[in-house]
Amino acid sequence: MGLKGNGGKILIVDDSEMNRAILSEMIGDKYNFIEAENGAEAVAVLQHRNAEISLVLLDIVMPVMNGYDVLEIMNSRRWIDDIPVIMISEESTPSNIERAYDMGAVDFIARPFDKSIVLRRVVNTFMLYEKQKKLAELAISQIYEKKKNSSLMISILSHIVEFRNGESGLHVIHVQNLTEILLKTLVRITDKYRLSAAEITMISHASALHDIGKITIPDEILNKPGRLTDEEFAVMKTHSMAGADMLSQLTFFADEPLLKTAYEICRWHHERFDGRGYPDGISGDDIPISAQIVALADVYDALTSDRVYKKAFTHETAIDMIREGKCGNFNPLLLECLSAAADSIKNIVNSSVQYILHDYIDDIPGEFFSRSELTPAKRIFDLLSHEKTVNKFFMNLSKDFLFEYTVTPSVLILTPAGARMLGTEQIIVNPFSDNSTLRPVFCEELHRQLSEKVRESSPENPEFEFECDTVIDGQPRHIRLICRSTWINDDPPVYIGVIGKMIFDPEPTPRKE
Repeated sequence: MGLKGNGGKILIVDDSEMNRAILSEMIGDKYNFIEAENGAEAVAVLQHRNAEISLVLLDIVMPVMNGYDVLEIMNSRRWIDDIPVIMISEESTPSNIERAYDMGAVDFIARPFDKSIVLRRVVNTFMLYEKQKKLAELAISQIYEKKKNSSLMISILSHIVEFRNGESGLHVIHVQNLTEILLKTLVRITDKYRLSAAEITMISHASALHDIGKITIPDEILNKPGRLTDEEFAVMKTHSMAGADMLSQLTFFADEPLLKTAYEICRWHHERFDGRGYPDGISGDDIPISAQIVALADVYDALTSDRVYKKAFTHETAIDMIREGKCGNFNPLLLECLSAAADSIKNIVNSSVQYILHDYIDDIPGEFFSRSELTPAKRIFDLLSHEKTVNKFFMNLSKDFLFEYTVTPSVLILTPAGARMLGTEQIIVNPFSDNSTLRPVFCEELHRQLSEKVRESSPENPEFEFECDTVIDGQPRHIRLICRSTWINDDPPVYIGVIGKMIFDPEPTPRKE
């Protein structure tokens, strides 16, 4: 490995040490170099240092894992989106070149190497990706500002309603978060509605306007502490149509999906699945799913919050009341979602301060982005680098046996204490293979139990623990594992690995005679 200049960091992957030396010499002192002698080593480097890598020079024919396998993993983990790859190989047949391009390589350099060609193509690739980064930064900045302004205006309008309605100020936040949880649970347990991640976010944002029509309701009705008369309730029921009418008059934005969704929610969030709601008395899936979800979130939060006319019910009581049909009639699928997400929903009720802080923290990136010397992309990179530095620092300090395992690539990372205990390296590729040095410790039974517990986990319930017997230094030991599965927040979520702590009995388990 050589570290030379500041022009960028290049990962050279080739099983020939001579080829790696030739390439680094040709490219020159402007760049830093990391070397890997096969695909498995390259993937391990990318797994933990991908934010540092600006370019990969990748051979095709290598032992352990070839170049195409590396490209396949880079595609599956989306590293290929940010890290350009130039293939370097003697295998320069048209079919090999075409396959490399199809898998995301940006260029192909055939051996024997020509210094001017190698240098020019490396420089051109760096220049191209720098331009793309600048365009991405501009797009991120514009998208961020648009979302921030939209969220700000929605929050202002919805909090005006809350102010008049004498509510806690958290109702809109609660409904938004409840809506998001219920929608994510819905797409996890059924494909009936096929909502994308972007649509879930949009519905959650639009939910903040569900009661905007209440601005038209007289104060003496809106904030009456006692039961409403039939006449007063008739007036109160007009708020859903009033809110829809307000939004329908924004003709300039008529084609905006957010406005259309907000209209659906305003108008129909008091409809009921059996057709006994208002204002139109529609039923079943004639009610847009956005309005159905917000209706459920609205009812739950109303039950679990103090109002001028009642005290808050507990989470458990509210769930039971909704299930038993005491608060209207809901889509059975949504009641199933309510049950499946009950623990996550309870956290919203018990963590109001967290949500206030969450909103405040969301504004912090805005402060950073507003500084001209820090572009959004650079700030994101700085924050990620800081997080990795902090994590590595605490892992190195820890005297516990902590580990992180990723599925693709199959890599196990141990704390220094754990590596010393097992007499192995901190980073181990393919740790569960038959020829792995860890096989006695990560035995078949431990691997089986760990795999089983991971399959039972989910993004909503990622934590688990179990006990198992293993062998350390030839001695049987009883261990307890406390783990957490890790996921990419995609649609649907993607399992990527597990982190955990291994706790050993103080003394070896006595041998059975």
